[in-house]
Formats: sequence, C-alpha cells, structure tokens
Amino acid sequence: MKILKYILLLLLILIIGLSIYVAVQPNDYKFSRSRTIEAPVSMIYDKVNDFKQWPEFSPWLEQDKDATLTYSDNTVGKDAGYSWIGEILGEGSMTTLEADANTAISQKIEFIKPFEANADIDWTFEPSDEGTKVTWHMEGKQDFITKLFTTFTGSIESETGPDFERGLFKLDSVVQAEMKVYSINVEGVTQHSGGYYLYNTMSCKFSDFEKNMKEMLPKVGAYAISNNVTMAGPPFILYHKWDEENDAVIFSCAIPTNSKIVSNEPEILTGKLESFRAVKTVLKGDYANLKEAWETSMKYIADNNLEMIEAGPMLETYISDPMSKPNPAEWITEIYVAVR
Repeated sequence: MKILKYILLLLLILIIGLSIYVAVQPNDYKFSRSRTIEAPVSMIYDKVNDFKQWPEFSPWLEQDKDATLTYSDNTVGKDAGYSWIGEILGEGSMTTLEADANTAISQKIEFIKPFEANADIDWTFEPSDEGTKVTWHMEGKQDFITKLFTTFTGSIESETGPDFERGLFKLDSVVQAEMKVYSINVEGVTQHSGGYYLYNTMSCKFSDFEKNMKEMLPKVGAYAISNNVTMAGPPFILYHKWDEENDAVIFSCAIPTNSKIVSNEPEILTGKLESFRAVKTVLKGDYANLKEAWETSMKYIADNNLEMIEAGPMLETYISDPMSKPNPAEWITEIYVAVR
C-alpha cells in the first residue's frame, strides 16, 4: 500500500512539475523562412496573392491531395479567402487581411479541427540583383494545451518551418517552369510595310551583343520621347551582318516613325526600309529561344524552296518586352527575313 502511495505521490509531483514547466513556456511564437527566386517580383506576388493558385505550391495541400477546397467569391487581394476540409489537414480557413502590390501580403489562418487555433501569416517581397527575396512569416499565441502538445511533439517552428521551406521551394519551381514556356510559329510569307525609323548602330562580337543592345535601344527611345517624336510601332533590331565564323555582328537598334525625322544628335540617325517580301516567324517566350526561332525560320525557307536575300533586311521586332510583361513566357518577338 505504501508503495502505491509513493507512486501516486511521485506521479503528482511529475504532473505538477510538468504543468509548471509548460506554464512558463513562452506564450507567443514567431518564425520565418526566406528564399531568393530568380523571377520578377510582380510575377511571384501575383501567384501568392491568388488563393486559386495555392494548390500549385502549398506544402499542406501537397500532403492532403484529396482535401476539399472552397473559395470565397473573391480569391485575390484584400478579403480574399478559402477554406479546407481534409483527412490530414483537418478543417480550417485562410483570409487575406491586407495586400500591398508587389511588396507585402498579410493573412489570417484559422484552424477549426482537430483543434482550434489561429495565427498571423505575412509575406514580403524584396527585389534584388539576384531576383526576388520572398519571406514567409508566421506568428501567434500558445495556450496551455498548445504548449503541452509542443512539449512532446516539438515547437511550432520545428514542425512548420520545414513546410515553409518546402512551400518556397515549390513556389520557385512553379514560377521557373512557367517562365520557360515558349512557342515558335512560322506564319509564312508576308509583305513587310517598311517605313522610316530612328536608329543607332554598332559592330561587335556575339558575346557583347546583348549588353550593347540593352544600352543602345533605350537611347533611341529616350531621344524619341525627349524630342516628342511619335513612334509608329514597337522597337526592332535590324541585322546588317551576321558572321558566326568570324564572331562578328553588325546591327542597328531602331524605333519606327511616321515620317522622316532629322536627328540633331550624331549617334542617332534616320533610316528608311522599303517594303519587302519576308518570311515571318513569331516567338512567344524568353529571348533565350531566339536562336531556335531563327533556325526555324531558315529551315522553313529551305524547305519551301524560298531564296533568302543575302543583303536584304533581317528584323527582330519586340511586340512586348520586360517592361510591359514581367513573365518572359509572355514576351512576343516577330522575326522577318527578306526572301524572293
């Protein structure tokens, strides 16, 4: 009998000690995880800000693929929300409280089953030279039951932190895959209308082409804007010489104009393209695919018994660009090769 009393007393002491230990644990918790993603900030923000896109990167929905999702009438921005019911996830909901475009998103997550709890979720998006630094932050309060539970299973951060890391990894992967989507379509023989244009020109190695083009094209555009010149269409590159064997390219960066413009700057010149017959190819996607687009154009010319005019115009016209479309998959470039 005495042994039983000692055991009960010992259990009581352990329970009291455990209760005291649990009670003195912090009432608040907070943690965050970050990842730098090589993508435009607006593209990442738009995906996180739309709850209908969460199944693509949510680590929890990945664990419970059969969970039932119900969206509110609004799934984007302030007051957007969705709820879930699943065998693994239980039952809960998430609501967007505030959304500052391309900068930050504040959300509230509420758990109903298997236990009731809530927490604040914050996202921040910081542009950098490497891409966009995305930070996923969570904080909330712990009642006694929660603190008791985490005493045996591990802290909320140790349990949830890896999920945040997995979610950011998936977000990165999804965005990268979307940016790589492209298509090349040869539209066949057409008649390019030609016209006047302002331009600057350069000869360089192929390795220096991209750097030089990015410096030259804005200068032509800036001249047109500062001199109130009306642009007659999107900018284009006119290739005068393409010599891979000798690693040399001569090209002009051009802005089409409605009429002949007399430039007052020595580096900005005026040119005119006569209307010409051309094979037109449209690339929708990253400029990294331009080489394949050009090769596709040349193959079409050969396969259809057309003759490329060696000294004729070869153009890349940028219908949309990074300024208007952050996602490279949405960039549209038209290629024209003069043929007879």
